Amino acid sequence: MSKRSEDAAAAAGGRSRRKFTEEFKNDAVQMLLDGHSASSICQRLGLTSPNLLYRWKRQRTQHSSTSGSTADHRIRELEAELRRVERERDILKKALSIFGRDG
Repeated sequence: MSKRSEDAAAAAGGRSRRKFTEEFKNDAVQMLLDGHSASSICQRLGLTSPNLLYRWKRQRTQHSSTSGSTADHRIRELEAELRRVERERDILKKALSIFGRDG
């Protein structure tokens, strides 16, 4: 380790760099895309700076732009899930009205 690296590590309190899994990064970016503020995500997840979160977002969008089919696939999944949940809701509404009349 060079002298400059040792000085930087000592100035940072001797902490080593943390490594995050791709799943963790994707979950954090998804929270950002879902509308949570970057600062609240950083507080919840223990990140030191929103810049890290924005960098992950930029990397994800650059990566996903090369594979636009991933976004299309995700949209199709979400639309299918929405249809399923709407069917469940409709069934529950009917069941509620049926059982509500009996009482």
